[in-house]
Amino acid sequence: MMTPRRFTLLAIAGLAVIALALWVSSQRHLERTLVLGQPVLPSLKSALNAVTEVRMVRGDGTRASLRKGADTWMVAERDFPADFGRVRKLLLDLADLQIVEEKTRDPANYPQIGVEDVTSPKAGGTRVEILSPGKTLSLIVGKPSGMKSVYARVGGEPQSVLATPQPSTDADPRHWLERSVIDLPQERIKEVSVQPHGAPAYVVTRTSAQQADFTVPNLPKGRELVSSSAANPQAGGLASLELDDVHKAAAVPADADHATFTTFNGLTVDVTGHKDGDRRLITLNAQSSAKETADEAQRLNTRFGGWEIEIPSYKYDGLFKPLEDLLKKPEEPKKAAAKGAKKGAAGSNKTGAGAPEQSPAK
Repeated sequence: MMTPRRFTLLAIAGLAVIALALWVSSQRHLERTLVLGQPVLPSLKSALNAVTEVRMVRGDGTRASLRKGADTWMVAERDFPADFGRVRKLLLDLADLQIVEEKTRDPANYPQIGVEDVTSPKAGGTRVEILSPGKTLSLIVGKPSGMKSVYARVGGEPQSVLATPQPSTDADPRHWLERSVIDLPQERIKEVSVQPHGAPAYVVTRTSAQQADFTVPNLPKGRELVSSSAANPQAGGLASLELDDVHKAAAVPADADHATFTTFNGLTVDVTGHKDGDRRLITLNAQSSAKETADEAQRLNTRFGGWEIEIPSYKYDGLFKPLEDLLKKPEEPKKAAAKGAKKGAAGSNKTGAGAPEQSPAK
């Protein structure tokens, strides 16, 4: 027989079950409406102008920190200007990051898509921290999915997602450097003086900007250029030059290479280079003898004074190319001797043919 007390307890239990079911249902509905198609970082878009720093860290310790300065962004690990366009695109992509699909909530499955915490060298993702006054947003950007999407997980939250667009979150500081060094096109160059270490110095020159090909005065006796335009690439060594990395300048080694570029309008750029293992490093020093190029020289010295600039090896080799590489190869001695003997034989035959016949002895 059911007592009033028992009936009350059963009613309360039933109401609790119904309430729990309604809560779970509302939470599921809430997740669907708030997550699918919504920004991964909802508060970022309105706060972009307040961002002061972006940090990217990988499990192996690789990190890049982009800090907003008074008039430019800086790569903190190099204390060198960052590529503003790349930084801007990163922030816009992070602000536009929208959820395409919910993924795993199980930490055991995080490594499959690269969204585990970056506390291990084997972690597959990159932790991105976006700092603004009084607030830090954290996001783990995992493996890419195709060309436009990426797996991600907001720091401290269990739910991972597939999201788009696919932001570039390379934690290598070199990726974020402002790469442009100098663009001194061949058309401006009057003369280049080259002093490769351990090889003869030489000069590439022309008398006017209208002269198409550069010449090399005082060539070794009996030698000539490979072609009339062979020296032209030497004059373009500082055209569209970009860096791979930068380092604080050290003492110039004894085996340094040198090249000096002089323009028709008074700009002189001295380039000193050396090899350090697989790295190719140069320093720049600019001077001006004309008002129109004074600011240009000042900008170069302000930006690169005290820095060693790491450049691609092929650009380095082009800057300090040995004179021998511009010249036709000398004839081998045997071929030259054979050629001389052939000429001598031909001359002898001609002489014999023209000599008067002698009468036989009586």
